[in-house]
Amino acid sequence: MPISPVIWQFWQKWLTNFGLLPAEASTVAPQMDALFWVLVLISIFGTVLVVALVIYFSARYQKDNHPVAEDIEGSTVLEVTWTLIPLILFMICFVWGALLYFRIFNPPANAMNIYVVGKQWMWKAEHPGGQHEINALHVPMGVPVQLTLISQDVFHSFSVPAFRVKREAIPGHYNTVWFEATKTGTYDIFCTQYCGTAHSAMIGTVTVLTPEEYKAWAASSTSGMSLAQNGERLFSSMQCNACHSGAPDARGPSLAGVYGTKLQLANGGDVYVDEAFLRQAILSPSQHVTAGYSPIMPTYQGQISEDGLIDLVEYIKTLHTDDRNQQTLTNSTPTNAVTPAAGMVKP
Repeated sequence: MPISPVIWQFWQKWLTNFGLLPAEASTVAPQMDALFWVLVLISIFGTVLVVALVIYFSARYQKDNHPVAEDIEGSTVLEVTWTLIPLILFMICFVWGALLYFRIFNPPANAMNIYVVGKQWMWKAEHPGGQHEINALHVPMGVPVQLTLISQDVFHSFSVPAFRVKREAIPGHYNTVWFEATKTGTYDIFCTQYCGTAHSAMIGTVTVLTPEEYKAWAASSTSGMSLAQNGERLFSSMQCNACHSGAPDARGPSLAGVYGTKLQLANGGDVYVDEAFLRQAILSPSQHVTAGYSPIMPTYQGQISEDGLIDLVEYIKTLHTDDRNQQTLTNSTPTNAVTPAAGMVKP
């Protein structure tokens, strides 16, 4: 018999107010809670059944009632039954959990991307429009939000219990997780991976605003330069455009439109160009040489901050043609400039 919606809402409200569960503030939270309670009920039923059978058999077959041991033959039907029923329940929970897992860790294509950098002992959020936050995150309600996570030092784990999301922030590697907030309000952020002496102080808040409120907050909080604009300045100051100009005789491959495509490598393989690949290609260019070019681009490991890498990646993502790159090159590079360190040079 299905549970009445009124009873279910009362039950959820009581649990939330009691403090057993945090508020359900995202689209996936009710589904996560439903799976959680199914697992709890299955565990309770199994525990009660086993304990009841142990007590019954202990009383039923005690020595006073059966002074002489009897040889009892097993029942094939009984053994098949107690094997199949748990197997079916386990498979249902496995498939259910797998579907939720893939949903949580595969953001929709239209999700708004926000970078979150973990550092002992703080969270730094960077919005595409140039808004920067420390131990805080502002997001719009009803809009899919993808978090691209990375750590500057040790392992961290970004967790928002009210959204039922948790994802590790790993040094040198981008991880993603997404959510869609359904209720305005302020919710806690925790680091759930022990990361040092001040681990317990690595907390923050997510503030969910209406789309109109978020638009007003973004306009009032911007630094004046978007991540892509900061990346363009860095790209120019490092004179990367001297080689990645898009010209026919350029010493480095064109970066226009490369994001989101498959790139042919010099080793004969191909790779999908996403944020993680662009970051690695900047730090370890010799491991990601484009077909037709020699591996002479130097590494920028230790020369660019994690924030700078994010800016460069966001700038490259905006390059759809070489016109913008050529304009930046013309305005910023002297005619006698020689900068072989900026690209993967043709043989």
